[in-house]
Amino acid sequence: MLTTREPAVLVLEDGRTFTGLAYGHLGSTVGEAVFSTGMTGYQETLTDPSYHRQVVVMTAPHVGNTGWNDEDDESSRIWVAGYVVRDPALRPSSWRSTRSLEEELDAQGVVGICGVDTRALTRHLRERGAMRVGIFSGDVSALSRPDLLHRVTGAPEMAGSALAAEVATKETYVVPAVGDKRFTVAAVDLGIKSNTPRMMAERGIEVHVLPATASLDDVRAVGPDGVFFSNGPGDPATAEVQAELLRGVLREGIPYFGICFGNQILGKALGFGTYKLKYGHRGINQPVMDRTTGKVEVTAHNHGFAVDAPLEGSTATEFGEVTVSHVCLNDDVVEGLEVRRGGAGGKGRLVAFSVQYHPEAAAGPHDAAYLFDRFTDLMLEFSEVPV
Repeated sequence: MLTTREPAVLVLEDGRTFTGLAYGHLGSTVGEAVFSTGMTGYQETLTDPSYHRQVVVMTAPHVGNTGWNDEDDESSRIWVAGYVVRDPALRPSSWRSTRSLEEELDAQGVVGICGVDTRALTRHLRERGAMRVGIFSGDVSALSRPDLLHRVTGAPEMAGSALAAEVATKETYVVPAVGDKRFTVAAVDLGIKSNTPRMMAERGIEVHVLPATASLDDVRAVGPDGVFFSNGPGDPATAEVQAELLRGVLREGIPYFGICFGNQILGKALGFGTYKLKYGHRGINQPVMDRTTGKVEVTAHNHGFAVDAPLEGSTATEFGEVTVSHVCLNDDVVEGLEVRRGGAGGKGRLVAFSVQYHPEAAAGPHDAAYLFDRFTDLMLEFSEVPV
């Protein structure tokens, strides 16, 4: 933990600035400014590949009190482009902590800023929408505001960005089933979190994690009982290769489950459009209704794009009847899709489903963990009576 701090400044692309103090690594960074409403789980947030090229603003005012440990990472590194907190913890206080949050940020070269009115910043992003931002600390913070703003506006926008291949594995690897093996799943890594294959393995699933560029032949080579597409960063409009792969999977009648980016790609494969949300959903306290059960779940989110599908009724596609299975109760954003065959009005046999949120959320909540059981049940049904 630093005892003295260099000045720092945060510059938004619309020209608004916030001054504060350096937090983490000294230097400069640019990315998309987004806010997360989670009160805990910052280690999982920072190591979530879906935050690639994003500067995360924490709405919780006090951050870092549980330090950093070697067990809770969701990937091999921190992915956020920058980090904004109001009041950093003076020292970590957890028996699991091995170092402070700031020490880890510094070690991984993550530029942050503290002492910022994050409430005012969050309100600004809610009113104006997510936008590009820069954090500048140390010597660079003394540059003129026009020069800093020029750096921010020169950064690429999130819309139109294809990022999944930048965060995904380059080589296939296997996570073995825990106990007796029941099924084999081909999981396409678009930014997968480590807890996802772990939760499947706990259900007797051997998970073959494939690169984002995997082909249908790569999927076939696994001999899967089911196919899974993970969460990940970037604009789903750029994911035509993955959407075409998924169309091939659906044509072959392999059960499918997708999370987050995997939900958007299912929507794209089915012929729906996607769009960028004004400021997105990020945090671990988002209410979603599962229309298939009528239950409301508290869920973890991290998405800035959504599927543009009709909330009511069903839509006929080449692959079956599609319905919206989950809806966010805050703003009616589509949070899940189902594909069924052999019945009218979405009453046929389930062949594919997806959700926009994160049922694998390691820091919680765990209301939606049943979706992995739903996937297991779907594969069991197909193993007994193929489509």
